[in-house]
Amino acid sequence: MHSTCLTWHRRRRCGARLEYGGLDSNWVPDLVGRAWGNRGNARSRQGKLQQALADYNTSIGICPWSVDPVLNRGVVLEALGRWDQAISDYRAVLAVAPEDPAAWNNLGNASAGAGDWAAAAEYYGKATQLAPAFAFARGNRALALYQLGQDNAAIKEMRSLLRKFPDSFPDMRAALAAALWEAGLQAEAEAEWQRVNDPRYRDRAWLRNERRWPPRAVAGLEALLDIRGVRS
Repeated sequence: MHSTCLTWHRRRRCGARLEYGGLDSNWVPDLVGRAWGNRGNARSRQGKLQQALADYNTSIGICPWSVDPVLNRGVVLEALGRWDQAISDYRAVLAVAPEDPAAWNNLGNASAGAGDWAAAAEYYGKATQLAPAFAFARGNRALALYQLGQDNAAIKEMRSLLRKFPDSFPDMRAALAAALWEAGLQAEAEAEWQRVNDPRYRDRAWLRNERRWPPRAVAGLEALLDIRGVRS
């Protein structure tokens, strides 16, 4: 029985090779490269960053013409704090896909991680020009502008986003609360903070290391939380 099944499977494989043109067909590298990239995506979501990085490297080696694994590798490099390498990957993507708003936004993220908030604001701006409905890029730009001391422009953008997404953008709600607190508008800041429905914004380590808010915004929210903690 075992040998019969084995023979049948061999025939199926041979038939598939004849039908689809063999393993040396032009479509094979793309298919195999995508498979490696997809496994990298799964591992990245699981937090297995080094394994994901290895999968993306393999995918890129098999099909270097594909931008997706390069973009996704940049995300993993960001998570590992390897900002310069992430920036290099995003620039490589933009060299062949200059109108990719996700790549511009990610380039902004990596530049912010490297401490270059002026460049980050510029890149977020390019992402929003290409995709005006890209709310996260607009929010990132508002935070970058706030870090650069452009408080009025930052707060205006935060308010604009919250008018459009009043109940589904806690990042901007918390950022606005922080900015208003630092501006001396404590009552308004507390009113905004009361509407933040995501408990992660009370986690200062998450805010710095995972969400990677700019230092000024973190300091503003910490000041608000410290006063509220004393009162309670």
